[in-house]
Amino acid sequence: MRTGVIAKKVGMTRLFQEDGRHVPVTVLALEDCQVVSHRTADTDGYFAVQLGAGEAKQKNVAKPQREHFGKAGVGLKQRVAEFRVENEEGLVPVGSLISAEHFVAGQKVDITGHTQGKGFAGAMKRWGFGGLRATHGVSISHRSHGSTGNRQDPGRVFKGKKMAGHMGDRQRTQMNLEVVRTDADRGLLFIKGSVPGSKNSWMLVRDAIKLPLPEDLPFPGAVVEAGKSQDETAATETPTPAEQAATDNGGAAADAPATENGAAEEKKED
Repeated sequence: MRTGVIAKKVGMTRLFQEDGRHVPVTVLALEDCQVVSHRTADTDGYFAVQLGAGEAKQKNVAKPQREHFGKAGVGLKQRVAEFRVENEEGLVPVGSLISAEHFVAGQKVDITGHTQGKGFAGAMKRWGFGGLRATHGVSISHRSHGSTGNRQDPGRVFKGKKMAGHMGDRQRTQMNLEVVRTDADRGLLFIKGSVPGSKNSWMLVRDAIKLPLPEDLPFPGAVVEAGKSQDETAATETPTPAEQAATDNGGAAADAPATENGAAEEKKED
């Protein structure tokens, strides 16, 4: 059993296969998904990896959480979640940055998210009720849910009765979704079909529990250099435009005096 990842839903698009077929996909982004702490059997009674993702402002994070992140040597995180692992071999080192190559193309995953909220909805939209008659004495209440109780016995409305109320915004898990493609450079996962949740909402992506896993999956996980994001790595290797311009100007300035001195000496000789 491996750890999962925390991803943010970017939106939907489509990818073209080599044979010309297009596949509708949902794009999930891994935004600085780092290991914050471990849960071990000695101290907690189980093994788990605590991950954090996103970048939070200091004013929005309580002091105990700030100290918790500081102890792990990671930045302030917007979303924190735990993923159970089988034993200590599945624990990824604290501070490690999870890569999109944690999953491979073609494998199946389970994705947990909160469905889109619909607000207060009536019984017809929320539960699919047929509504009342269009005529025969019915007025104003064509879309109402009708009677909710019984007679004197039991004389009350049973718990769980389907009525109007808040619709959506419930935690749901969609299982056995296919990973079409991964992009490690940009930290993107392309999942076939739709996933529960709205844009910019957080998702928990795990290996499918009802299907066998591919043999080439990285264990305990695919990570980038600990404590360093991919953008920071690229920045250290590639000079910035300002540094490049300064280098070019410095080289030109070094050549300029020699040219001017040479021209002045030629004039004196003339």
